[in-house]
Amino acid sequence: MTRKKIAQFLGFMALRVCLYLVLAALLLFLYDIGKKGGRTISWEFLSKMPRRGMTEGGIFPAIFGTFLVTLVTAILAVPMGMFSAIYLNEYAKQNRITRLIRLSIRNLSGVPSIVYGLFGVILFVNIFKFGTSILSAGLTLGLMTLPWTITASEEALKTVPNSYREGALALGATKWQSIRTNVLPHALPGMLTGTVLGLARAAGETAPIMFTGAAFALPFLPKSLSDQFMALPYHLYIMATQHHDLAKARPLAYGTALVLIVFVLGMNMIAVVLRYRLRRKRKA
Repeated sequence: MTRKKIAQFLGFMALRVCLYLVLAALLLFLYDIGKKGGRTISWEFLSKMPRRGMTEGGIFPAIFGTFLVTLVTAILAVPMGMFSAIYLNEYAKQNRITRLIRLSIRNLSGVPSIVYGLFGVILFVNIFKFGTSILSAGLTLGLMTLPWTITASEEALKTVPNSYREGALALGATKWQSIRTNVLPHALPGMLTGTVLGLARAAGETAPIMFTGAAFALPFLPKSLSDQFMALPYHLYIMATQHHDLAKARPLAYGTALVLIVFVLGMNMIAVVLRYRLRRKRKA
């Protein structure tokens, strides 16, 4: 074997070892959570209100609150992120200002979530007077998800060949008609996939909602967007680290962790299914 082939063989072996190590750690983690959390999962656990200082009953308010705040996040992040990506990629002049805007968006994607939480307190809770509520938490998560959505959507738009645009324009179509009929149908699978993955990440965040609206225990379900809410990530954080009786709360914490993992994995599966169906529809 030549030196190049030996280097190539060793490189592939290193990649395989890294892959197997990651898969082993992931499977071990899922097995531990599934084994311990599966003992707690029941219809009562999923559908009832908590009782006796969160040591009995269920987590339905946390599931319901997580769904509501994720919905508010999607309403802000999805249309604004997609339209911003369309403007940056299709309409904006590719100059220094545009490059600076893109660089800023990329940097915002890496800002720690705790910073977004503090910013949400200042902007939505104090300045806009929304209070600690579903609306404040959802808007904060929306701002956190927005850079991810813009980046994923713009990268999907870049994969569409320029000939698709030029062909439509040559036939007399307007710029928007060219984008709507020739670009978006091909870019939409990637745009939706990135967007849903961003929402799944937001659904599992604790720090932004901790300051803007999440509560550990509420005797009622939220009736409006101005109410506080319970959420799975914050509920799990309190149950695992801050509860007054950690021994009793630990089985419920494992059950909550399992539900949260299923919730996030479910959103990831939605992204995969959407991508597959849209690609299949486009090929048909």
